[in-house]
Amino acid sequence: MKVAVTAAGGSLSAQVAPNFGRCEYFMIVDTDTMKFEPVKNPAASMMGGAGPVAAKLIKDKGAQVLLTGVVGPNAQGALQQYGIEVLTGVTGTVKEAVENYAKK
Repeated sequence: MKVAVTAAGGSLSAQVAPNFGRCEYFMIVDTDTMKFEPVKNPAASMMGGAGPVAAKLIKDKGAQVLLTGVVGPNAQGALQQYGIEVLTGVTGTVKEAVENYAKK
């Protein structure tokens, strides 16, 4: 399964970024193999509408789950529309977040 994690950098050791729409990177991680793809968030510097743009990006990358700190209401609506499961309040490194999710 592919999981998207908001990240402060482009590696598994990066910290989970607290804000979905304006995070620097999304780490798209396969929970079975831990293979990952760092994806720069083009919406990070947008003045408005960052959440829905970011939601479409992770959908297009095949993510079925999002691990993040906080998601705004517009982004939440877009993620729901795309059928992406959202887990908020996530902290630690990207690797820790994915491993903790995979244990569930």
